[in-house]
Amino acid sequence: MSETLLHRLAWVVVVLCVAPILAAGLAAFTGDLQTWREVLSSVLPRYTATTLALVAIVGVSTAVIGSVTAWLVTVYRFPGVRLLEVALALPLAFPAYVMAYAYTHMLDHPGPVQTALRAVTGWGPRDYWFPEVRSLGGAALMLTIVLYPYVYLLARASFRQQSANAFLVARTLGRSPMKAFWRVALPMARPAIAGGALLAIMETIADFGTVAFFNVQTFATGIYQAWFSLGDRAAAAQLALCLLSFALLLAGLERASRGRARTAGRGARFETMERPELRGAAGWGAFTLCFLPVLVGFLIPVVMLGVMAIGSGQDLFSPRYVGFMTNSVTLASVAAVLTVLGAILVGFRARTRPGRASRWLVVGAGLGYAVPGGVIAVGLMVPMAAFDNALDAFMQEVFGIRTGLLLTGSIWLMVMAYVVRFMAAALNAYDSGMATVPGHLDAIGRSLGQPGPKLLTRVHLPVARTSVVTALLIVFVDVMKELPATLILHPFNFQTLAVQAHRLAADERLSEAAVPSLVLVAFGLVPVLILCRTLGRESMGRRAAKLGTAIAPG
Repeated sequence: MSETLLHRLAWVVVVLCVAPILAAGLAAFTGDLQTWREVLSSVLPRYTATTLALVAIVGVSTAVIGSVTAWLVTVYRFPGVRLLEVALALPLAFPAYVMAYAYTHMLDHPGPVQTALRAVTGWGPRDYWFPEVRSLGGAALMLTIVLYPYVYLLARASFRQQSANAFLVARTLGRSPMKAFWRVALPMARPAIAGGALLAIMETIADFGTVAFFNVQTFATGIYQAWFSLGDRAAAAQLALCLLSFALLLAGLERASRGRARTAGRGARFETMERPELRGAAGWGAFTLCFLPVLVGFLIPVVMLGVMAIGSGQDLFSPRYVGFMTNSVTLASVAAVLTVLGAILVGFRARTRPGRASRWLVVGAGLGYAVPGGVIAVGLMVPMAAFDNALDAFMQEVFGIRTGLLLTGSIWLMVMAYVVRFMAAALNAYDSGMATVPGHLDAIGRSLGQPGPKLLTRVHLPVARTSVVTALLIVFVDVMKELPATLILHPFNFQTLAVQAHRLAADERLSEAAVPSLVLVAFGLVPVLILCRTLGRESMGRRAAKLGTAIAPG
């Protein structure tokens, strides 16, 4: 295999990643103007207002929680800070829709909280007011406590590698620690915080399970309803185009507002600053601020799901559930391997032939992360269904053979959707490992008779082995949790843990839904712990802070 062939395969990967997104946009124009007018006049204003409100709440909330907790655990010493550094990232293991199941069971009218409230006060159902969890605010809360670790991890990495000089100068000029943080440290960490908030926003507009369960009407639920409930593929494609435009607009606005800003690096002097110890009320106040997100985002839902699972009567080791787990693991494994292979090809092409073409290559490969799974599913389903129908008609007319749907409804179509959706995650993990390889090693390898393929297998991959494994784990778990694309594309006889949890919850069988939900959380903990270990290393700080910007198109 020649190096030229590897480069051509990298372009094939990018074309496959971009094609469904373009197809979703083109499919929107297959409907007539009447369909457009109905979408614009009926559902579009409501979907737009709800999605904007959800994005605003989650974006601001995750930025505040993530940056404040990152600053406290990075700069100060207080009780439990070592444990909290890792624990603050644990909510990232939860799919947002699983969090919604746990809190709905706990806070609904028949749940333990309101039941205990009525038992203690003697109130009847109409004697008190209780916040409704199945609402826009409830959906925003679920998404916030699951997604704030994006900001926390990137902000923590940025704070750790900032120069201490600027902060110390601000203190010597009479600024209080709070003003020094607000005027100096926070502006220097802005690219990292904005990148983490952008990731949280992208996940918010892509979310389907949470908003569907809470009956919050967003673009994601509109696409699914138009496709399955109304059978209107043109309307689904048009809503997908609106959502795609919205996602790309957010990414473009964030990149434009940032300008030439970059994450601040350490200075040559005062590389570390002694962390002051917070004592008494200040120390326990910092502990409380950092512990609350862990309590609400991890401990309470784990305990609640465990109690629900014990009383559900579900057998995790029954043949039915073993089949769900086998399907999920098989699908995620195949998708993870293919995605990481594609990321390696794209990363190798970008490294060995740097330039504008390679930069656009990386942007095109990572574009899928800015696109919700429902949009990718529509972009794949519409052209593939048209191809299958055309092929079936041709074979019937010429040979009298009915081929049926060969590609539509197949597992491979699901795998392709996952590859497009999570290519950016694999590419960033691989690049983080390759950033440790000096450029002159490539020239040394070539001078020793190692051409392109051998340079990749004998130099690049051994050095980036840890990053490749990390990429495999991250994509594996992302595929396990992905719901919108899976719901639209999965075959009728192929069920996964995510689909099973969603269907049980949709039928209000929350205790039974806790069993597959706990399995998904268990799988999600693995890459989160690996990510905490990786970002905890001082040498990884600069690369981690670039994560949010690297996947944004533009």
